[in-house]
Amino acid sequence: MSSSRQVLLAAPRGYCAGVDRAVQTVEEALELNGAPVYVRKEIVHNQHVVHTLEERGAIFVDETDEVPEGALVIFSAHGVAPIVHEEAAARNLRTIDATCPLVTKVHNEARRFAEDGFDILLIGHDGHEEVIGTTGEAPDRITLVAGPGEASEIVVANPEKIAWLSQTTLSVDETMETVEKLRERFPLLVDPPSDDICYATQNRQSSVKLIAEQSDVVIVVGSGNSSNSVRLVEVALDAGAGAAYRVDHADEIQEGWVEGATTIGVTSGASVPEILVDGVLEWLAARDFKDVKEVSAAEEKLVFALPQELRRDLKAAGKKT
Repeated sequence: MSSSRQVLLAAPRGYCAGVDRAVQTVEEALELNGAPVYVRKEIVHNQHVVHTLEERGAIFVDETDEVPEGALVIFSAHGVAPIVHEEAAARNLRTIDATCPLVTKVHNEARRFAEDGFDILLIGHDGHEEVIGTTGEAPDRITLVAGPGEASEIVVANPEKIAWLSQTTLSVDETMETVEKLRERFPLLVDPPSDDICYATQNRQSSVKLIAEQSDVVIVVGSGNSSNSVRLVEVALDAGAGAAYRVDHADEIQEGWVEGATTIGVTSGASVPEILVDGVLEWLAARDFKDVKEVSAAEEKLVFALPQELRRDLKAAGKKT
């Protein structure tokens, strides 16, 4: 490690294409329709983003029955079960579906496997919005597997026709360990047509591995309900970081964390705006960690189009999409 104080800044970090699309969806809907615009669940799992949108007129609700009949509601990036669409239609709600296209892909895979008669093992965290939405596509066919420790307890109706899917924001390494454990029990386990864990989650985990092995401390910027942010702390520790902490913003950093350290790693989850990372870098610079070196694991150029319902409305209003 360097004898002078330095920061290793992971790249890529922060907003992924799905989060950027979801946040922009709420912003454009507010500009086009005026406040209030209702959003079912947090549009993305970041407190700063949610509070900023609330200040602009977004109202976040837990369920569709909290939305006034006939109003506009946006579904979050994490996706919803088919029954939520049905509930919205029953209340004559105008809907914009901001589900990340990579989550939609998993939903489509769940439907196809179920239609083909497969039992589906969904690797993910119980209660997470994405898992609830995916399970809703085929509730009678899907069994949740929280991790490798649960693999030995899973019971399936037909071990010869079984497939696995996963939540998009998990630890890549732990997911593959879970799959290996499951395959030991179910040799005919079928893989999804393509990797379920999203490119952004994988890239951020790859970049934190690069900085962790050289860092006394890794600071991950992200909210506590952000699965991919929490995973980054775990990945950093597994990759050799002396310590790793998650903070929503710089004010949560404790002086004792960096005491005696010479190299601090910094990264952020996929739903974190860069302004929060800048705040952490300023906090560190004030403590003489002024030498910032960016360490890159991949380059990201993917951009997702806005939801079709929003593009249609913007076009009708004569605005560019």
